[in-house]
Amino acid sequence: MKKLLVYLKDYKKETVLAPLFKMLEASFELFIPLVVQQIVDVGIAGGDKGYVVKMCLVMVALGLIGWVCAVTAQFFSAKAAVGFATGLRHSLFSHLQSLSYSQTDKIGTSTMITRMTSDINQVQNGVNMVLRLFLRSPFIVFGAMIMAFTVDVKAAVIFVVVIPLLSIVVFGVMMQTIPLYKKVQSGLDKVLGITRGNLTGVRVIRAFHKEEEEVSQFKESNESLTHMQMFVGKISAVMNPVTYAIVNGGLVALLWVGALQVDSGILTQGAVISLVNYMSQILVELIKLANLIVLVNKAVACGNRIETLLELEPEVKDGAAAVEEDGQNAKYAVEFDHISLTYPGAGDESLTDIDLKVERGQTIGIIGGTGSGKSSLINLIPRFYEATKGVVKVNGVPVQNYGLEQLRSLIGVVPQKAVLFKGTIRDNLLMGKEDATEEEIRRALEISQSAEIVNGKPEGLETQISQNGKNLSGGQRQRLTIARALVRNPEILILDDSASALDYATDAALRKAIREMDTVPTVFIVSQRASSILHADKIVVLDDGEAVGTGTHEELLRDCEVYQEIYYSQYPDKRPAEGEV
Repeated sequence: MKKLLVYLKDYKKETVLAPLFKMLEASFELFIPLVVQQIVDVGIAGGDKGYVVKMCLVMVALGLIGWVCAVTAQFFSAKAAVGFATGLRHSLFSHLQSLSYSQTDKIGTSTMITRMTSDINQVQNGVNMVLRLFLRSPFIVFGAMIMAFTVDVKAAVIFVVVIPLLSIVVFGVMMQTIPLYKKVQSGLDKVLGITRGNLTGVRVIRAFHKEEEEVSQFKESNESLTHMQMFVGKISAVMNPVTYAIVNGGLVALLWVGALQVDSGILTQGAVISLVNYMSQILVELIKLANLIVLVNKAVACGNRIETLLELEPEVKDGAAAVEEDGQNAKYAVEFDHISLTYPGAGDESLTDIDLKVERGQTIGIIGGTGSGKSSLINLIPRFYEATKGVVKVNGVPVQNYGLEQLRSLIGVVPQKAVLFKGTIRDNLLMGKEDATEEEIRRALEISQSAEIVNGKPEGLETQISQNGKNLSGGQRQRLTIARALVRNPEILILDDSASALDYATDAALRKAIREMDTVPTVFIVSQRASSILHADKIVVLDDGEAVGTGTHEELLRDCEVYQEIYYSQYPDKRPAEGEV
């Protein structure tokens, strides 16, 4: 949690002024019991109504000044807390973007969402309340005790006994609840994960009539979270009644001692009233402090969880600021030099000793069964994952030597799942290239076979797309994601099974348009359909992470059993008759 305080560095003035004005407010509040004492002992006892009115006006003035100080303090504390949370949220979001695919897979989407929202909000509330009350409440408690000594030393000894007892209770509860609040937030992660899974997969759940099972699973996780919250709540709830009991015991002792001293003429009635007021102030402030500590416990637990994420070192380190190379003169656009890949926590390699050289402008087809490592292989090019053995080169330069921005500016990636963002079609296309011209956008739409989608909409490029492109068909989403990759005119184009929702004619027209581009990119086509890669310059056949065949369609159909099995399963009518060569 301490490391997060760096985000308050731009709000040093606010973090000083907020407690300062709260201390001023507290100082004025401590004078009020003395004013009441004077009203009772001087004004009322002497029958001086003018004095009573004058002292009442003094009380009003103290209250107004205190109110102005309180409002000022809350303004500064709120400004610091909101600014702190904004900076932290930006930093955390930026840090999460720098993590590798394997790290984000391990953390989990629901956990990252909880850290970005609930946890940061808890920390923001904690910072706000600490600036307002963390110094004010102890100042009132000890200030009231000191002021009590100025009234009467013997009666003030009761304060010396009461305050340590209250401190033991408050800090004892705090030590018990801090680890429990961490468990509560972890339980919230689980509930959020189930909720997110249900909302994103609601159609599948309904299709298989699994509503009752999902409701039961959610209920179980939710009840577990409820029980944890109730348990920690019960411990926190002990604080208020115990503090009330201790303070009320102190009040009884104070009245008893005060009554005896008044009867003996040692104390005045006004002095006893001021002592009781100070004890009441202590009670109120300790209740505030108890609630503050509960809030701070939550904030510290959430802050530690956020800090854990921020301490994660990105596995993919940024390379040089710029690589001086002329890609057009490089012999190979991409080289896989005996690379292997093992995912964190996995026992076996996902890719084993892949050795492949791809010339500029070639089209490479990658095919294989489910889980054979097709997507893993092409994800090594833009360094979404890091090869555990061997070297991946782009334009003859190891990808580790590139700055990530420079490397990925050379590559257009169309992911396996077509993802569009809420906004206009133009907004989504400009993600590929922020300063793309109308001509570049038009050309990308034509090549990706998306022009008819845009032309068929009354608003054209300004047509609104809902989140995840839910108002478009699967094929339309895929074509627009391809257009987004093409708008930057990349040197390397990666199509990761991105034509699965396209009909055969559109798929063929897309591949033909890519081959006829002015600057033909090096294309990697990952596909389950043999038809999509038949005319590739080279086809790589993967089986359980190994390249079991490399060559043209004709060569593989002659020499590679795995490719034969895939091809003939899709074109059974072309399978040679038994005994035919």
